[in-house]
Amino acid sequence: MAKFVILDTETTGAGESDRIIQLGYMVLEPKKPVEIYNEFCQSEVPIAYAAMEVHHITPEMIEDKPFCTQTEAYKTLEALNEPQNYLVIHNAPFDLGMLKKEGFECRMKLIDTLRCARHVFEEEEAHRLQYFRYKMGLYKAEAAEAAKLGIEIKAHDAIGDVLTLKLFLTRLKERVQERFPAENPVEKMVELTKEPVFFKGPMRFGKHKGKTLFEIAAEDRNYLQWMVEKMENLDDDLRYSINRVLSGEG
Repeated sequence: MAKFVILDTETTGAGESDRIIQLGYMVLEPKKPVEIYNEFCQSEVPIAYAAMEVHHITPEMIEDKPFCTQTEAYKTLEALNEPQNYLVIHNAPFDLGMLKKEGFECRMKLIDTLRCARHVFEEEEAHRLQYFRYKMGLYKAEAAEAAKLGIEIKAHDAIGDVLTLKLFLTRLKERVQERFPAENPVEKMVELTKEPVFFKGPMRFGKHKGKTLFEIAAEDRNYLQWMVEKMENLDDDLRYSINRVLSGEG
């Protein structure tokens, strides 16, 4: 029977050298209790203050912890890493990139709920997990769900975000089923994860905020070229969209 691994990480930062300092995930399997893994781990890379401000993990909290690959959570994740299972992450490229630094190469079917949400909730002004947490009222069900699973809710905590993602996955699956009634919603989410999203709406940051990519290309093409060439952490879907506009597609 296939298992669903709903995962999140907390890290020392978002740069090339940053590493995982918390690995949390739930394992869902039909007719079986939910398995929960949530461990802190130490890193030779110092925690950036900006990251600490978000997840509230301090050096003292991880100084006596094992390294990521030595944790039970990581070892179990490796054991679960089989093609019949599903890995569910919100903004998968980030977490998979961090896991890759620990030697993890995903062999599971991947569901990136961020990309899927962009496909089927395209009318929303944002697609961040916390946005949906409030927009959909998921926070109202969190306390009962946490009590049932025996976990503690903390803002921007890996296992806390996994709990929110578990609730969001149900709503996302329902939306996919509505949009594609003739298809298996789970397999459709796997398919949508592989399909880049073409952004047609206005930019939400930068000096051209409020303008579409087509408008920016007409006024300041060099700016778009600079974005794809110099912004290392540029969102994959935005990079895809800019390249399409620059090549004259769309």
